[in-house]
Amino acid sequence: MSIHLLGRNTFGDVANTGNLIPIEEAHQLLNEWVPNDRLRLHMKQVAAVMKAWALEKEQADELTARKWELAGLLHDADWEIYPDAHCRVIVEELERRNIDPEVIHCIASHGPRYFGVEPSNTMDKMIYVFDELSGFIHASALIRPTKYDGMDVKSVLKKLKTPSFAAQVNRDDITDAIARINTPLEEIIQFIINHQKEIQ
Repeated sequence: MSIHLLGRNTFGDVANTGNLIPIEEAHQLLNEWVPNDRLRLHMKQVAAVMKAWALEKEQADELTARKWELAGLLHDADWEIYPDAHCRVIVEELERRNIDPEVIHCIASHGPRYFGVEPSNTMDKMIYVFDELSGFIHASALIRPTKYDGMDVKSVLKKLKTPSFAAQVNRDDITDAIARINTPLEEIIQFIINHQKEIQ
């Protein structure tokens, strides 16, 4: 991922707190902006894992869980058609739509080294944790005859230590993201395996 510093740390308007676009509308935006099926699947998987974490680990209410899901679903929405302006375009689009500023900040902070926005709350930190790992685990599943069935944490950890496998996944980002939370890497990997395997 290229560096596209956003040059700011405040996004949206606090007056829009609680404003979310319906998930159907978010999927429509995804279909319009993301021609690549694999990238759309990645975003849907991150959305599913984010929502599940909010509900199961944070005991979030439905509105909060929808925020987590929406951030996951749209975090890479501009990556394919606006590669030189990722993630500025989606941030500005959601600001134009008067979306909850926490959702926008979460998207802006999903790659602090690339966008210059530090994760500031649990939702921000978890999208940073899940983004690279979700894609890596899916890549690991694709080369297995049984895909996700029978996949274990140990095999994923072994592949993480193999730089040539899924070389585009930045291991330093994963290490940095995990260091910001109080959950072991092994537990995060198992959670992702459990919650994204059914997403098509």
